[in-house]
Amino acid sequence: MSEIEIIPTIVPSSFADVEAFIALDRSFATMFHIDAADGVFAPNKTCVPGANEKLPESDKLFFEAHLMMAQPEVAGLAFVAAGARRIIAHVEAFGSENDPKRIFDVWKAAGVKEIGIAFLIGTPLEALEPYLYQCDSVTLMSIASIGKQGIPFDDRAFGRVTDLHARYPDLLIEIDGGVGEIQIGALARAGARRFSVGSAIAKAPDPAAMYQKLKSLAEFAIQ
Repeated sequence: MSEIEIIPTIVPSSFADVEAFIALDRSFATMFHIDAADGVFAPNKTCVPGANEKLPESDKLFFEAHLMMAQPEVAGLAFVAAGARRIIAHVEAFGSENDPKRIFDVWKAAGVKEIGIAFLIGTPLEALEPYLYQCDSVTLMSIASIGKQGIPFDDRAFGRVTDLHARYPDLLIEIDGGVGEIQIGALARAGARRFSVGSAIAKAPDPAAMYQKLKSLAEFAIQ
């Protein structure tokens, strides 16, 4: 059984936002989820690391970049160069123009360690099948729209996790969007093991305590 992972989410307008967020949360978190939006696939626009911008180098820190982008290839390379070890791209962005196998091969050649596939909440789970053996995990969006923190959790996510886990019991499922202490236990019982969490941690009076509470609730749910 996979270990529960709680991953605080960063939605940066500049690379300085990333550095400040990590400085605040690295006392209790070792994994961080960085949203990257292009203003096209997602309505907002966030930063992509520049050539000289690097994430903190530490064996104890792990960074994943979630590319909410219509053209993810170049941004993925920028995040790999900056030190991200997991790149998550959306299945909806791939097609004849963006061949996923070629892009994944480019990212792997650049040094990425893991690749995840993300799904908008309205995308049928059957869309995973061509990518199943090309990815290390699947990220299911659990909000009705993407691009900013604070969007309410969408209850359709419970059934989607249950369905995906039933189809592929060994697949690592990550949930992203609106997750808090009310939902996390049921999501863990349904089969999710990795949770990208934004507002529930960032807006908590004690972010460290909330991080630990979410982890404990999920772990208790699968005992």
